[in-house]
Amino acid sequence: MADTNQTKKIMLSGIQPSGELTLGSYLGAIKHWPARTEEFDCYYFMADLHTLTVRQKPADLRKRTLTQLAAYIACGLDPKKNVLFIQSHVPEHAQLAWVLNCYTMFGELNRMTQFKDKSIKNNDNINAGLFTYPALMAADILLYQADCVPVGEDQKQHVEICRDIASRFNSIYGDVFKVPDPYIPPVGARVMSLTTPTNKMSKSDTDQNGCVYLLEKPEDIKRKFKKAVTDSDTENCVRYAPKEKAGVSNLMQIYSAFTDKSFADIEREFEGLGYGAFKAAVGETVADSVAPIREKTNELLADKAYLENIYREGAEKASYIAHKTLRKVYKKVGLVPRF
Repeated sequence: MADTNQTKKIMLSGIQPSGELTLGSYLGAIKHWPARTEEFDCYYFMADLHTLTVRQKPADLRKRTLTQLAAYIACGLDPKKNVLFIQSHVPEHAQLAWVLNCYTMFGELNRMTQFKDKSIKNNDNINAGLFTYPALMAADILLYQADCVPVGEDQKQHVEICRDIASRFNSIYGDVFKVPDPYIPPVGARVMSLTTPTNKMSKSDTDQNGCVYLLEKPEDIKRKFKKAVTDSDTENCVRYAPKEKAGVSNLMQIYSAFTDKSFADIEREFEGLGYGAFKAAVGETVADSVAPIREKTNELLADKAYLENIYREGAEKASYIAHKTLRKVYKKVGLVPRF
């Protein structure tokens, strides 16, 4: 279990560097992370091992991994207050994943919606890793005895299977793992596509006009918002109604997240102005708001020695905790200790 001297709860989260960070990732997760350092001991990692379920270009993966680390820091994650590391730098993730594979049922894995979704999108590469990734995800979480894992409403299934695996292991070997809870942010948890507002914004979207990237150039961000789908009604007014006006409501949520204005305030602000003026204003606000993040990220990427120091220190801190958990697991299942 976690150290008895620990006063804060542990929170852990990782994002795959399989593509650029999206506006959805920022508003739904990363934007809220810096404020949690007062309440939690936070571990944030680049989930590069998880990306391997889909073929990656090695040079691109390395670049995206470092860019994501720099973006985390640019978004306000202080490396002195948070443990920032690259998943593959802590081999205990893969080691524990194999053990947990042996305590994860085939039927549980077969029910995972992400496996079904990715199998459809990558039907020429339905590999074993794609099927068993929940065991690696459980290892990510359980290694650090995490109390809670921030996820979107649509990702609760990942934490649920982790809880099942941990509970099964604990029922056999005693109190080994802390059983984590999902932590769902009260706001900003689900940003939708700009072109298909009934779908979640995703970097894997085939229509790239639907996805806004955190580090995009301002002119590209504004262009995408100008093209954003609103509604086919004749009303042409800005009003929050998620079911009837999914496109406008999505834009209102994004605008609200950056301005802290209520939906009622937004409706009053754009009363009589129509969709065109509203979309332009949202694009301008988003572009201006994320510009400092883009600039800071590029500044950090230019200092490779600094980033290297951050991820090495992060790996050392993470490995210290992870190794203690793995050593206990190995002992419980009967593996002979190396030393």
